Amino acid sequence: MHLRARWLVPVGRPPIEHGWLRIEHGRIAAIGQQRTPADLNGCRPVDLGDAILCPGLVNAHTHLEFSDLEQPLDAEGGLPGWIARVVAIRRARPTDAEGARLTSSLRAGLTESLGHGVTTIGDIATGIPPEGYPPIGPRVRVYREALGLSFRGQSPPAAVTRDLDRLGSAGGISPHAPYTVSSRLGRVLLDDARRRDLPVTMHLAESLAELAFVTGSGGALRDLLAALGAWPADRPAPVLPPSEWIARLARSRRGSVVHGTFLGEPPDSSANERLARHRDRLGLVVCPRTTRLLSGRLPPVERFLAAGLRVAIGTDSRASNPDLSVLAEARELVGSGIVSPGAALAMMTRDAAWALAYEHRAGSIAVGRPADLVVLGPSGPFSDPLDAILRPDTRVLATLRQGRVLHGSLAAG
Repeated sequence: MHLRARWLVPVGRPPIEHGWLRIEHGRIAAIGQQRTPADLNGCRPVDLGDAILCPGLVNAHTHLEFSDLEQPLDAEGGLPGWIARVVAIRRARPTDAEGARLTSSLRAGLTESLGHGVTTIGDIATGIPPEGYPPIGPRVRVYREALGLSFRGQSPPAAVTRDLDRLGSAGGISPHAPYTVSSRLGRVLLDDARRRDLPVTMHLAESLAELAFVTGSGGALRDLLAALGAWPADRPAPVLPPSEWIARLARSRRGSVVHGTFLGEPPDSSANERLARHRDRLGLVVCPRTTRLLSGRLPPVERFLAAGLRVAIGTDSRASNPDLSVLAEARELVGSGIVSPGAALAMMTRDAAWALAYEHRAGSIAVGRPADLVVLGPSGPFSDPLDAILRPDTRVLATLRQGRVLHGSLAAG
């Protein structure tokens, strides 16, 4: 195909007015401006009218297993109260039907993501259906998650090893969080990530309750773990603060810290500085609407950017969000004056792809890259394409993965 649009926004270089690109064999073969080449090399010409053509959006952090929920869970009690409700949902599900339910939920999340212009996803998986992920369309980096405060083994749990073997190069490893992963389990998981050369990710500094737990092993999270039967009865669980986990994550070739809402706050004041020292291999993923729901504030993105960190955007899950739209997450930050539209676009494309170690496959429009694209249609006239992308009334007209239309159509918007 040969696509023309009012604006072509490559990311990493200025927007191109009246731009065009050519797709051959699922990849971008040429990019230009104004005049269409006389020889289209057999490509079908498609004029998108006043639309904006962007790289496919990247959701750097989500939990697709909860995509079957119709609305977010109650956030009363903050993170500990919300976690209790998540665990209750998991425990109430029939074990014998879990495989089919999980497959259905993954399919729903992948389909919804395409509708929001997302072509690449970083998913946190506590389990994988026997047949794997449904082949709906988005590229998925699957971070196999593990939890355990009583772990005493020398190698990852068998179920984790089995899933990582099946995932191959599309896999990743996620020690869940400081309050659910012992020092030993974390070491074993991260050692395996280095051996397999896989990226890693971890929830860190998500709440004040977490900081209270890792510094004194008490508070609401300690009480919750005891009530759930997850606290070791025979000995205190050795737990580590966020700064120590950052040092461990940085030994992998690529990693990300998720949330980081209270990163660098006392008593673990060195965490933010330590993360900045490792910005060549560690990024930070924020989920603005989830953070606001569970902590009553937006993530301190300005501080992260000032430290030179790559900041990406994720949606977390339908357990804490009404949808899986990274555009809606970006609007939250732009509408609050935290970042500019251009910075927000980079956070949900280039920098999110980097966080997933997919920077050579996604996140920008460039010759030789897979033709993962989103066509956006602003309502009404506009002059600044970056501002128009973040308008609440801008629609996703089409989502393409490797040149194939998987959502919407290429009719002029």
